[in-house]
Amino acid sequence: MTSALTIKAMPYFSTPLETFARLRKRHGAVLLDSGRPSANGRYDIISSDPLATLEVMPNGQTHFTSAQLELPAALAGDMTAQQQWMLEQLPNADNTSDLPFLGGLIGYWSYDLGRNHLAIPSRQPSVTNLPLARLGLYDWCITFDHEMQTAWLIASTSRQQQVLKWLTRSPASFEKDFQLSSPFQAELSQADYTERFNAVQRYIRAGDCYQINLAQRFTARYEGDEWQAYLRLRKATPTPFSGFMAWENQAVLSLSPERFIQCRDGQVETRPIKGTRPRGGSPEEDIALAEQLLSSTKDRAENVMIVDLLRNDLGRVCAPGSIRVPQLCQLESYPNVHHLVSVVQGQLATHHSPLSLLTAAFPGGSITGAPKIRAMQIIDELEPCQRSVYCGSLGYIDKRGSMDTSIAIRTMVADAGRLHVWGGGGLVADSKADEEYTETLDKICHLISALE
Repeated sequence: MTSALTIKAMPYFSTPLETFARLRKRHGAVLLDSGRPSANGRYDIISSDPLATLEVMPNGQTHFTSAQLELPAALAGDMTAQQQWMLEQLPNADNTSDLPFLGGLIGYWSYDLGRNHLAIPSRQPSVTNLPLARLGLYDWCITFDHEMQTAWLIASTSRQQQVLKWLTRSPASFEKDFQLSSPFQAELSQADYTERFNAVQRYIRAGDCYQINLAQRFTARYEGDEWQAYLRLRKATPTPFSGFMAWENQAVLSLSPERFIQCRDGQVETRPIKGTRPRGGSPEEDIALAEQLLSSTKDRAENVMIVDLLRNDLGRVCAPGSIRVPQLCQLESYPNVHHLVSVVQGQLATHHSPLSLLTAAFPGGSITGAPKIRAMQIIDELEPCQRSVYCGSLGYIDKRGSMDTSIAIRTMVADAGRLHVWGGGGLVADSKADEEYTETLDKICHLISALE
């Protein structure tokens, strides 16, 4: 067990980029990025050099590595128990601090991890070799609070000395400038997409489902530094639930606007996005598109369907009668799109933990459709490959029981010189194939353009 944590004031910066650049080459370096100053997030969290790393391999086996800790053999095969045990290895944190993360797990849980957990077998190939989940146990972090314009180093005394020394070093240079060596290519033609769209409509008419989130994948070859690519993506479309992590020849570059689940002091919140329009080329066109989205009966119905699904998911682990919807179909605007965003809240039942909350609701209903399990079965039938990190979650689980996770949309996955990005959208009975196809492009065109 590590020694007790202290909280030390640090110089405040309006973005975390230069600070992370000084640490990004360290083992297990992670950035949870609120997109400031352009986006409306509050906290950035930076860390590296985890005490341990837990990976779930494509065959479902877990792989635990640590120079300091030994995972009990009795926990073999039980990922939830392994994560809980890892959290228990950290010292008790200061429960009076309002900072969101004082040590715990940071990483990602992929969509396919959720599919496996729900016993939905896949008939499709995996296009990446990334683990189904990759989580580090971090005993220190630097946190920027953009609302209070403060920064803090949370670490034991010995760790503080290490980190301060690391920060005196110049930012790591780019070993090779990032560039695409081939353009992004769609896995599906528009005709292929329309064929799958029509299959979804048949399932809806047959009563199998009432909404399916159908996605398509784009892939390019690249050379150079993934961090440089992330900087380009962030400049093009800063978002409040972004993140970057890279290891060996793999990386996750996420520019997500969507919170999956936050839990603080037992208060649970999820913020599903359903309903999208592109930004306009002029102020007048932009306002017209936003008003069109707000007045769209179809988009509001699509959003409400997912709100109902998430109310049910949260209700499995929240106190009876505590679920409420304080915001329904409110407009939020980002550099490339307008969205309709709702908020569902609840009170976590006393006998449940954030880990059981994450398990109960994973993967997020806004990127499956409804009912969830049948929707996921149809997704696997129609999408030509597994989703990897896309539509999973990035985030943290704090030692004290706090948690914040994103829905990993607008997310690029780098693996062995190839970049993958997906664009998707919810299909309902009155969806139109051409409009839905265009929406999948609207959601990721800024990301692709930023790299091309």
